[in-house]
Amino acid sequence: MKFRRTALLVVPLSLLCLSLPAAAINAAPQWHAAKVANLPTGATGLPNGFLPALSCSSAGNCSAGGAYSDSAGNVEGLVLNEVKGVWKAPVRLLPPSGADKDPSLTINSLSCASAGNCAAVGSFEDTHRNGQSLVADEVRGMWKRAQKVTLPSGASATDQNSQIHSVDCWSPGNCSAIGSYVDGTQPTGYELGLEVNEVRGVWGRARETRLPAGANIDPYAVISQVACTHAGNCVAVGSYISKDNATEGLLITEVEGAWKSASAAVLPGNASAYPSAALSEVTCVSTNNCTALGTYTNVGGDIEGLTVSETHATWARAVAMAMPSGAAPNPHTFFYGYGGLTCPSIGNCSAGGQYLVGASTYEGFFINEVNGTWQSATELALPAGSQMAGKNGGVVAVSCRSAGNCSAGAAYVDGASAYQALVVNEVAGQWRTGQKIALPTGNNTVGVDGGVYGLICHATGPCTATGSYLKTLTDYEGFTVTTS
Repeated sequence: MKFRRTALLVVPLSLLCLSLPAAAINAAPQWHAAKVANLPTGATGLPNGFLPALSCSSAGNCSAGGAYSDSAGNVEGLVLNEVKGVWKAPVRLLPPSGADKDPSLTINSLSCASAGNCAAVGSFEDTHRNGQSLVADEVRGMWKRAQKVTLPSGASATDQNSQIHSVDCWSPGNCSAIGSYVDGTQPTGYELGLEVNEVRGVWGRARETRLPAGANIDPYAVISQVACTHAGNCVAVGSYISKDNATEGLLITEVEGAWKSASAAVLPGNASAYPSAALSEVTCVSTNNCTALGTYTNVGGDIEGLTVSETHATWARAVAMAMPSGAAPNPHTFFYGYGGLTCPSIGNCSAGGQYLVGASTYEGFFINEVNGTWQSATELALPAGSQMAGKNGGVVAVSCRSAGNCSAGAAYVDGASAYQALVVNEVAGQWRTGQKIALPTGNNTVGVDGGVYGLICHATGPCTATGSYLKTLTDYEGFTVTTS
């Protein structure tokens, strides 16, 4: 059983939970103090506190990824591996052949099919300073040099800005990934979506996402996240621009290794004719039974949250989220895209994000689907003395051991106006007050860019979270934190 968290625009997610004894279900996980995530020798910190990727093949066997800056100011790829409950020495992911001296390499997403067998995806810069997509494999505990993705025919040879956003692997050496690239067949260069598959350890050539009929000549396709069940059966989500210049939510299905033409999500009935819709996260309980979330603009110009569900291969009309009482008329609903959606069983999901209360107060929220019906959202309960979640706060990552028994990672502004990281437990369907994460000794804030990025709970084991905190005035360090 694998557990995954992905990032950037994205953050896809498959989580299968087993039943637990009643006593275990009703006991809230006990979170320990955070521990420093060691960086390679000579590292100065995490650029912008970015540690987006987390995947666990089983309890105590996880990988996290992002980027770090070395003493020369170069940005290198970072992988952290946990083996049997112990975080090992950090790994510098070797950049592909043809990378610039400063590769600006960043891992956006990880997926581990089994312990020691993972895939990482992201981007780097070549010697011409073009942004290129990369993939890399860990095989039996050893990370191989990253590979440059071969882009679809027609990709721009100059001014390229390609990257892979999300990956999901159903068995070692068999994965699907999604991302974006710049087309070179038009004078200005348009951003298109791509899919790329690994089959028996070999990554193929990326293919262009086939958009719905009526897409704009410049569709600005953004493919955010992918979730797979088994043997090349996956769903990816994102957004694109139609010929009417309306931004629509995008649904793409892969069946037995073949990517189909994408379709537009059917939005709630109160959607604007120009809905600015985008799907940012997706998770699948089983093949053809998936859930996605995102945002759209209604006829009044308000930014609302939505969920859309697939049942037996049919996507229903999206459902608008009901924000907590006290939400601003325009709640400006927002999702970070790193892992804020999880479904332990069909019709039972939990998600979280951020919304606006009043004119300038940002708070976090949770929303649950219970037996197929989405409930009204509830506000993230902060520790005593807190000011608010803040513009850079709210719920980021959610993971469940079983329906109604979940944990989440978040950020908030304390009474001293400093951002702090937070973990929150849901027990028997009730979200409790969040608990401030105790940072490594001598550190007082996660900063505006830090906090929990990834969090995964295991049905029969502990929860693991990863993120970053502000070590100096400008440098971020990584952390790991677990439950008993």
